[in-house]
Amino acid sequence: MSGYLHKSGNTFADTPVVKERILPNDLRGTVPVVIIGNGPSGICLSYLLSGYTPYLAPGATHPNPLLLRKLEERPDVSLLEQDLEYLSEGLEGRSSNPVAVLFDTLLLPDGDFGRDCASSLQWRWECERSVPHLVLGKGPPGGAWHAMEGSMLTVSLANWMELPGLKLKDWVRDKRRNLRIDRATPAEIASYYQHFVSETGLQSNFVSHTVVTSVRRALRREGRRGSVNQEHGEHPRTAWEVRGYQRSSEGLELPFAVSAENVVLATGTHDEPARLGVEGEDLPFICHSFWEFEAAIARGQVDQHSDPVLIVGAGLTAADGVLTAHHLNIPVYHAFRRAVTDPALIFNQLPKVLYPEYHKVHQMMQQQQQEVGGGFMGSYPGYVSYPKHHVVAFKPDHRCVLEGAGGRLLLKISMALVLIGAHPNLSFLQDSGRYLGINPQQPISCRGNPVDVHPFTYESLQEPGLFAMGPLVGDNFVRFLKGGALSIASALSKRRSKEGVLSENSSGEAGSFSSLDT
Repeated sequence: MSGYLHKSGNTFADTPVVKERILPNDLRGTVPVVIIGNGPSGICLSYLLSGYTPYLAPGATHPNPLLLRKLEERPDVSLLEQDLEYLSEGLEGRSSNPVAVLFDTLLLPDGDFGRDCASSLQWRWECERSVPHLVLGKGPPGGAWHAMEGSMLTVSLANWMELPGLKLKDWVRDKRRNLRIDRATPAEIASYYQHFVSETGLQSNFVSHTVVTSVRRALRREGRRGSVNQEHGEHPRTAWEVRGYQRSSEGLELPFAVSAENVVLATGTHDEPARLGVEGEDLPFICHSFWEFEAAIARGQVDQHSDPVLIVGAGLTAADGVLTAHHLNIPVYHAFRRAVTDPALIFNQLPKVLYPEYHKVHQMMQQQQQEVGGGFMGSYPGYVSYPKHHVVAFKPDHRCVLEGAGGRLLLKISMALVLIGAHPNLSFLQDSGRYLGINPQQPISCRGNPVDVHPFTYESLQEPGLFAMGPLVGDNFVRFLKGGALSIASALSKRRSKEGVLSENSSGEAGSFSSLDT
């Protein structure tokens, strides 16, 4: 697409809305920010980088009087310019990241109680704050939500899923008549996120159907680039080189290369299903995603007359598998490592009134436990739970070895559905990004080993100019990942105020684009 990087002031020029934007092989410019991932994390950050700016709303109220007093000290200063550490001090919430709790309580006061209170913030569009950026995603805006099953309700209340500036309830009301249930389906959420991008005018920043294959440091010297030793770390003000390819509508893979002052990792964690790492896990009757289970049902591979399906895991996706099988009278063995009463189990954190279907699964897990003597407890035919058990091995004859406190069991199964979470695919980084984690010896994991970032800027403690947000830093719910967007946008805004520009050429013009040598 010719003239892709037109510039107007310090923002990309408006271009006609197109279904697909094609990146040239050699992108002629250094972009201040490249965001990898176009799910809600990337969308929210793009919103803030596009000039949408939060302020304390005139006459705002808030259930936390101390926080309100702090904000009223500087009511005319945007949240981007305020001291986020000072504002976050003393706040408590369901995220371990303080700015995530701060932004959540300002957007959704008393949100933990399911109340739809007015936000304490007012949004203003300030063009001069816009920072040129690109958002790269494997599919359309919305990220992994487009790949999720469309029939199940989301775990979060509808307003917890919304992004700033566009009420999800209002949007859903126009799409369906029944709003009795205060949640939406993944398909509705995916459509909402895609609509949000076009409704707020962000589409010129988004490049869909792109796969990033390499992100590395590139030092510009007299118009040339040189590699920098990341292990020894000296790379002040060096750019990042982002390489990959874009799939065209004809199925071609078109390579691209982009130079960026800052890179934001917003990939989420749905790329690679987690594996048990046991004998026989690669056998053809072992599945690692819900859609494979649906496909097996559609083919008639499993039905009410089959041997039981073994479902491994105690998260919400595993619960969806149990509900689907129970609805179709498919017998189920359900194995998971935790005790049913473990407070860390997600079912013990969900209000029963708001999540009746998951409460039903939790009841089944409690009441249908396998007894040592071989009998059942409870009244759910065709379902048996195995708490505090783990898989030892799968055998080619469709048998599975489970182990618990009482010893080992041998179960005859039709298929196994392993739903124990997922890991991010950071293969485009050195050592798949392990060196960025809290424990550099382990793979990056949203729960066990998130990216180690500064709590108030979300910048990597290992790599200046590299940021991470969302599940990569432990914020798995949409309501909290917005805090990462605020932190990053605030850090870049303050850096620009201090240094004058994020990116400059010889004339000192902000947001300029120099040649990227290939």
